[in-house]
Amino acid sequence: MQKMLTVISNVLRGSAAKNGAQAVSEGARVVVSARTYADFTPQATFDIKKCDVHRLEEGPPVQAVLTREEGLKYYRTMQTMRRMELKADQLYKQKIIRGFCHLYDGQEACAVGIEAGINLSDHLITAYRAHGYTFTRGGAIKQIMAELTGRRGGIAKGKGGSMHMYTKNFYGGNGIVGAQVPLGAGVALACKYLGNNQLCVTLYGDGAANQGQIFETYNMAALWKLPCIFICENNKYGMGTSVERAAASTDYYKRGDFIPGLRVDGMDVLCVREATKFAADHCRAGKGPVVIELQTYRYHGHSMSDPGVSYRTREEIQEVRSKSDPISLLKDRMLTNNMASVEELKEIDVEVRKEIEDAAQFATTDPEPPLDDLCNHLFHNEPPLEVRGTNPWMKLKSVS
Repeated sequence: MQKMLTVISNVLRGSAAKNGAQAVSEGARVVVSARTYADFTPQATFDIKKCDVHRLEEGPPVQAVLTREEGLKYYRTMQTMRRMELKADQLYKQKIIRGFCHLYDGQEACAVGIEAGINLSDHLITAYRAHGYTFTRGGAIKQIMAELTGRRGGIAKGKGGSMHMYTKNFYGGNGIVGAQVPLGAGVALACKYLGNNQLCVTLYGDGAANQGQIFETYNMAALWKLPCIFICENNKYGMGTSVERAAASTDYYKRGDFIPGLRVDGMDVLCVREATKFAADHCRAGKGPVVIELQTYRYHGHSMSDPGVSYRTREEIQEVRSKSDPISLLKDRMLTNNMASVEELKEIDVEVRKEIEDAAQFATTDPEPPLDDLCNHLFHNEPPLEVRGTNPWMKLKSVS
């Protein structure tokens, strides 16, 4: 009997010791975890590439300060844009998305850097490669994906598609090459007229840079000192034509002639941010417009009908991916300077993937808009009116 009691006592003592050790281990893990997060570098200063300048005595700074919170925000936004475009590619190949579709993967640093250099109360207009800007301007991923599939829950009610998305202070998404540039100057004129200290960022690509209407706009913007930042996203190819074959001068930042210009590394979100801040300060000081050339690169073809490898090699694309990818560049900076952990960034990746999958699920199950909605929202704040259909006796109603 005594022997049995001794055995039971030893078993209970061992169990208590084991549980105690486990509790100590869990406690230590919590302490280590807390200490690790507390020890992250809150901010760091990075050397960035010097901008080429035109008609300016000095350009943006060659160093940029990045806080941990900013870095994580930029990383999440760029990853979301990248994943959204890859999902759009997949849905297009499944014939769920139809029509024109121009993807933005590779150019994420441009949109994120620009947005970090201005305010949401400022204005922005771009061409047809617009999915990313719709997101950075405040559009929901679910609405953007649903617009791509032409569903009622889309950001333009399913009636705009890939090239025509809008949100507050964002004027699209414009399908006519270069046509958004004079419109952007018009928005800048409104800003100046209202005296609200706002500006308009007007984007176009290297393919549109030779359009005559752009030079006409430069002239008016300079004459009237409009608060407009003209940004040429030079991704090296206008559809399938390299810039060297399309332009006698590829110094797009000098194209304004009498307008100051900057040529910026468009693959570095910090370079883009600092250049945009510099240009915004110039505009808000009443000095007139600025032309910025962002040297960037798109990984996909011009549109979904373009495989993207008939006018450039796969090796060229891979080299840019391996040496200049905007997401990898930011990730390496943050990890090297102890501003984030690998596990933390992986967790963001998982969350982003889930958000995109949920949005894709919504975009493929939400109903299409009914025919009765076809003519709605033609006007703002107007009484209902009749709109002629495809023939005189077919009448449709338009509701604001």
